[in-house]
This record gives sequence, C-alpha cells and structure tokens, in this order.
Amino acid sequence: MKIVHFSDTHLGFNDLDILNENNVNQREADFYNAFSQVVEQIKAIKPDYIIHTGDLFHRPSPSNRAITFALEQFKIIDALNIPFILIAGNHSTPRTNLSSPILKIFENFKNLHVAYNQEYKKIEFEGVIFHTLPHMNDETKALSQIELCEEQIDKSKKNIMMMHCSVGAFYLMNEFGEWVYPSEKEYVFKIMDYVALGHWHGFGRVGRHENVYYSGSTERTSLNDKRNSKGFIEINLYDELYVEYKEIKIRPIILKEIDCEDYESSVLGVERSDTKDAILEVKLTNLTVLQSIDIQNSEIKKLFGEAMSVSVKREFKHVANSADISDAEALSLEKYFLEHIKEDATPQEYERLKFKVQELFAQYEEVCDDSL
Repeated sequence: MKIVHFSDTHLGFNDLDILNENNVNQREADFYNAFSQVVEQIKAIKPDYIIHTGDLFHRPSPSNRAITFALEQFKIIDALNIPFILIAGNHSTPRTNLSSPILKIFENFKNLHVAYNQEYKKIEFEGVIFHTLPHMNDETKALSQIELCEEQIDKSKKNIMMMHCSVGAFYLMNEFGEWVYPSEKEYVFKIMDYVALGHWHGFGRVGRHENVYYSGSTERTSLNDKRNSKGFIEINLYDELYVEYKEIKIRPIILKEIDCEDYESSVLGVERSDTKDAILEVKLTNLTVLQSIDIQNSEIKKLFGEAMSVSVKREFKHVANSADISDAEALSLEKYFLEHIKEDATPQEYERLKFKVQELFAQYEEVCDDSL
C-alpha cells in the first residue's frame, strides 16, 4: 500500500505586497505553485491513497481565486481515480457555527472524502480504515472523539489515523482554538499502522513514536520559518512502514551579513549570485549610530536588485559611553538618539545629522498617531 501524505498548503496566503506579471500577489502564487508541484508528483507516484491533514486554505473564508484554484486541482486529482482523504485544520475551520465549513464544497467529488465537522469520522475501504480527527475548536470535546476512534480500530485491516493538532508540544498552542493531543492517549498510536499529522510546518517524526509523522507545510506562512526544504511524505505500508520525504522546489530564503566595521570592504565581498528571485534577509552588524543614519535601506536593496524582496535588520555595536542607558528614562527617544550622535560626530556633522533625525522622528510620530 502506497500513500502520499501532505498538509498545511494554506492556499490563499499572501504577503510582502509584491505582484507578479498576472497582478497576483507573488507569495500567494508561490503557494499555488507548491501545491501544483505536489499534484504533479502524485501523478508520477500513482499512490493507492492520498491524504491531506489540514489547513488546505489559509482562511475559513478564502478568496474566490483560492477556491477556484483548489477546485481546478482537485478536478485533476479526482480524475486519477485515487481516494483522497482530506481533514479540516484550524485555518479552515469557522470560529462560530454561523459560517458554513469551506470544505463542504468538495462533497460532490467522486474520489474525495472530507472530514470537517469537528468530530471523529471513519472512512473505510477494503483493506484500510482512515480514522479522521479534524481540528476541533472545543478541546474538551477532543477526548471523547479520540475514544470513538479507538473503538473503531479493526486489526484485520490497516489503520491510519489523521489529525490536525499538536502532539507532545504545548508550546505550539499559539492560535485560536489550538488543541494538544492528550499524552495519556498516546498508546493509541501503537495500535495504528501510521499516524498522519498536520499543523506543525516542519517535516519530522514525533518523539519516540516510530509511526507518527508531520509532513510539514508546502510553503512558509512566516519569514521566521527559515526552512528552505518543503515537501510531502511518500509512505509504503506493506509488512513494515517505510517513510520517504519528497522535497519540492520553493523560493529560497537567503541570509546575508554586512559587517559595518569595514562597511565598504564587506559590501564588495558579499556574494550576490545566489540572490536572484530569492527572499533576502540582510543583517547589518557592528553598526554605529552615525552609520545607521547614513546607511539607508534603499541603498542596501539596490545592492541586491535581482532578489524578489529584501529586508534589512540592524545590529548595533555595543559601545560604553557617558550617555548611560539609565539616562534614557529622562529623555525622549529622539533626544537620546541625538546625545549618541553628539558624542561621535564633529560639530558640523552633528548639525547636519540633527535635522535629519528630527525629520525622521517627526515622520515616525505622524505614522504612530492614533488620532489621525
């Protein structure tokens, strides 16, 4: 038995305010591209079953474009005549009963089986049972649904458990309605042939359980996620379980560092050939206050003109001086900044930079004024 397991595709996600040639947010298009790559590999692998463990869409009420794309892709998958089991994740589950679950639109596909009603659902075939536990807003309900799942295990067949939750990681409870699989019920995993998880965006096996895996997401919903490896899992489940991670091609995140102690030399020495179409993060290190004013973000972005986007982070050089940090309590941030400049600059340089600093802080205050 061969199964493709993927998850957390977050269709409709967008970011960075960059449009492509079709006037579509480029990051949104990246997510569609990642999904299409998985579909193309499914065609080549020809598995017996396909499973998706939640967060198909990024929002409970996705855009028309995201819905249209999903319908087009599911039509391609449906034509393969491979059973496709899909469960709801927290991003695809309405927060109230006033909204209809978006996954309901897939009910009429011949080979698509969906679980989205925040309750256990048994999906059975000739030699295998898929025990589906979609996301549940009410964590107290989860225990009873797990017990229902446990009652439906049939040892004469293969048993696949599908969930969208955190297993053994309470620190992942950072989104609305998040729930953690109860540790006292982890013995159920040993009865299952495979446990497919969604929610965590990195591929990996869970703890000591040899048959419990997160497939990870197919793209990044945060630039804090520095993983350049995304993909899905191909499972071979015959006498023994064999798990193989399949990588897809995504837009890379590239990290660069410019040492401002020797700014000119560092700029000349930084490698730029690998930044084309990448999401680039540039860190300026050992900055002085004067350099921070003179080195503009626009100047850094021009250095990497072929990158899709460039973000600049600044790391200041730690220098002990008479303007002690404790003095900052008695000064406005603007005055405190000017005190630092006065210590390092000549009188003429100070006068030149003073007006620039005042202008920058005036713009900052205008943007942050809630009364406007």
